[in-house]
Amino acid sequence: MAFSIIGDMFLVLLQMICVVMVVAYLITRTASFTRVLDGLVTWKSQAVLTLLFGALSIYGTESGITILGATANVRDLGPMVGGLACGPVVGLGAGLIGAAYRFSLGGFTAVPCATATILAGLFGGLIFLAAGRRFIGMHGAVLFAVGMEAFHMGLTLLLCQPFEEALEVVEDVAFPMIIANAVGVFLFAFIIGNLIAERQTKAERDTYLSELERKKAELRIAHDIQMSFLPDRLPEVPGFELAALSLPAKEVGGDFYDAIPLPGGRTAFVIADVSGKGVPAALFMALSRTVLRANALVPRSARDAVREANSLIAEDAKSGMFVTLFYAAADPAKKTLTYVNAGHNPPLLFRSGGGRPVGLKGTGIILGVMPEAEYGEKTINLQSGDLVLLYTDGVTEAINPGEEQFGEERLIETVTDCLDQPPTEIVDRVRDAVARFSGDEPQFDDLTIMVLRVV
Repeated sequence: MAFSIIGDMFLVLLQMICVVMVVAYLITRTASFTRVLDGLVTWKSQAVLTLLFGALSIYGTESGITILGATANVRDLGPMVGGLACGPVVGLGAGLIGAAYRFSLGGFTAVPCATATILAGLFGGLIFLAAGRRFIGMHGAVLFAVGMEAFHMGLTLLLCQPFEEALEVVEDVAFPMIIANAVGVFLFAFIIGNLIAERQTKAERDTYLSELERKKAELRIAHDIQMSFLPDRLPEVPGFELAALSLPAKEVGGDFYDAIPLPGGRTAFVIADVSGKGVPAALFMALSRTVLRANALVPRSARDAVREANSLIAEDAKSGMFVTLFYAAADPAKKTLTYVNAGHNPPLLFRSGGGRPVGLKGTGIILGVMPEAEYGEKTINLQSGDLVLLYTDGVTEAINPGEEQFGEERLIETVTDCLDQPPTEIVDRVRDAVARFSGDEPQFDDLTIMVLRVV
């Protein structure tokens, strides 16, 4: 008989737990509950939650199994969770609803059961306040449920007479009630914990996305500012046809080119590559370009302009960054090109008479390393039809899916095949050739090209 009663009891309690899972999910998804999690406690939300948890307490009474006038149930579950998750007002209110219903049923244990239900909600609410108005988590909630039901059993032994009959009831219902309420609180705590984690993750995601959007907006502004440093259009230079292109690997990059009018009808053509990528390179690029342009505008030789620019850049280059640069002063009247190559990729001079192009090799070290560095300069004579190709290593070091570099030979072949085309067409041909060669490989370095043709 005893085994049959215990079996029936566990079956009923198992059914209750299944219902509790559904109810827990539904309650924790209400707007009133989420407002409490956000700390937005209003009388309306407290009233709604009090009724919901009070109704759960009534269900816990009705769905129990009665033994000797005592009911093994999960009546205390609603007030306990209401107090632990929503505070003393909800906990006590739900406890009063559940206690009033239980007391109206009468029975041998009506007084201790009603009292325990009220205290379950009150104690849960006080714990909520002690925890800083936060849910104490799964382990704390389960321990509280076990302790509360043990306290419930103690009240029954204390208040019910005769003691022997109270003891018999407690022996029959104590274990299943403690287990059932602990499991019920565990399920609620698990769902609440997941909800809190889900909301925290969403908040962190929203913060991350907001920060990402802010950074993207800043990068777009930085890109626009950097592009403003490059000439909107190259100037009309007597005796030359010009074209140029710069494609940063990221939103902003470290390559730049320029065409600077000089005294005496000359023009300085510049191409440079700052070490690194992204925002640091872009900032260093802005510094380098400004310093170089300011020094170029002062009447002096190409060598002196680069030397003075290097001295100023090196003094400010505390980040360890540097610049490779090719600076060439073109004199249309004399048809000469006087250049300084500060560690940059040698530009290619294609003579009008054909043959292999000549590399305009280095005449000094990179800028930003040694403040006192000296630079040499070289002057070459130009003829009509000659073409000078300036480029950065983003062209020759572009790789394909097989990790093979584009290389100087492919660059020479590409330009040789279209030497008779306008400079803008040559720039486009080089860009397209690099893109076809790279295929699906992402652009890993800034790519800049400048073409000068002598007319």
